Amino acid sequence: MRTLISSAIGAALLAVFAALGSGLISGVHEQTKAPIAAAERAAEAKQLLEIFPDASHDNQLIDDTIMLNANDPLLGLRTPGIGYRARVGSQVAGVILPATARDGYSGDIRLLVGVDRTGAVAGVRVLSHRETPGLGDKIDLKKSSWILSFDRKTLSNPVIQGWAVTKDGGDFDAFTGATVTPRAVVAAVKSAIEYSQNNRSTLFEMPEADES
Repeated sequence: MRTLISSAIGAALLAVFAALGSGLISGVHEQTKAPIAAAERAAEAKQLLEIFPDASHDNQLIDDTIMLNANDPLLGLRTPGIGYRARVGSQVAGVILPATARDGYSGDIRLLVGVDRTGAVAGVRVLSHRETPGLGDKIDLKKSSWILSFDRKTLSNPVIQGWAVTKDGGDFDAFTGATVTPRAVVAAVKSAIEYSQNNRSTLFEMPEADES
């Protein structure tokens, strides 16, 4: 009998501690959720401004959004994504599109591709990747300046054949021992530009109708 009572007390105490622990974790989560979201928003806003600096627009980039569908063959998004418009007055000066290179060496490479109203690349940044440290990770601006080689490029400069790595006869440098990664990024950036041109009326002209 004493053993049964001890077991019951032990089970009850475990239940109490479990409930207290669950409540504590839930409370901590609620307290940290807002600061984490604010930090993520600030980091995202900073990255957008690396593509379209303050002087290039007069709106809040992070608040001027475009919803984009998943699985579009040109953007490669696995889930619905968010694009951003840079405006000067009522005119759209450029857009920032999310794009996914699904054929990276170690998996998906998630990008932001900025395209201005003329069709030129305003900037490209890597959001996430799992490429090999010291090799494929050179796509990250923190590791090398390679990603800046897309700045001001268009679908006609270089010509279409030039939208490839040098090993494939194109204009973009490959990394020694890591051709797959830059090849995937070059193709994804080119496809994002194509998307911006194919959807120009929606991306660049629709905001003017919003004013009515």
